[in-house]
Amino acid sequence: MKLIQYVDKQDMSQKIRLGALIDDNHYVALKMEGTMRNLISEMSSSTEVKLEVEKQFEEGKKELLEQIHLVSPLTDPEKIICIGLNYHDHAMESNMAVPEIPVLFPKYPNCIIGHEEDVIIPKEVAQCDYEVELAFVVGKTAKHVSKEEAMDYVFGYTILNDVSARDIQLSEAQWTRGKTIDTFAPTGPCIVTADEIGDPHNLDISLKLNGEVMQHSNTRELIFNIPTLLSFLSKTITLKPGDIISTGTPHGVGMGRNPQVWLKEGDVTEAAIEGIGVLRNTFVSE
Repeated sequence: MKLIQYVDKQDMSQKIRLGALIDDNHYVALKMEGTMRNLISEMSSSTEVKLEVEKQFEEGKKELLEQIHLVSPLTDPEKIICIGLNYHDHAMESNMAVPEIPVLFPKYPNCIIGHEEDVIIPKEVAQCDYEVELAFVVGKTAKHVSKEEAMDYVFGYTILNDVSARDIQLSEAQWTRGKTIDTFAPTGPCIVTADEIGDPHNLDISLKLNGEVMQHSNTRELIFNIPTLLSFLSKTITLKPGDIISTGTPHGVGMGRNPQVWLKEGDVTEAAIEGIGVLRNTFVSE
């Protein structure tokens, strides 16, 4: 199932509602209270809630997707943990050593925007870059989870564009300030539940900039796979339902090109992952 959060285009001030995509043009509204984070927790812990969601999806009225505006499928995660340098070729193009243990950095909820929403490039940023990433969503509280058990804790998958201010990121001893700028984590367009993704480690992943393919790889190239990451993180961090773990980006980022490519006013990125969809965003100057 492809779960979404949305608002009515006729009244964008209304509260966020939950739904599920039927196809590229239609959705079904879910009569569920709370946010996606609440729903994830309930679906993972209650068979009755999961069955009710499936029933509403099957029996719901088909609506036109063009009537609504998709927001991020997760607007209020407790944690967003990103993995750096998790593809061999990206580490090479970044002139950094291939890591022996996962490289971690945070993003925060202030970064999150949804499909077709604008990324705002601050006046202070001259080197704004893109990074398409497969993100997995934690389904239930995870602490000291083994690699063998780890996939049982994955609720589903989404796309995250790890937008980065390279001039800030690389001028400081840590990456946080260059990674946690407002609007710098476009996420969506949906969360695909884990049962619909046969093998998350064999998905085509790509990003287009103004229609030109800039990144193209496959998640089989991940250095640290999802069970490894979830188990590693859970040793010291209690993961909660709705937490987002973004698994890293493949080669082709703007920083690694010759000449380098930096995002500017009017640029459009289309981040795509097989089985999930396309996350499209326009970049505007502050």
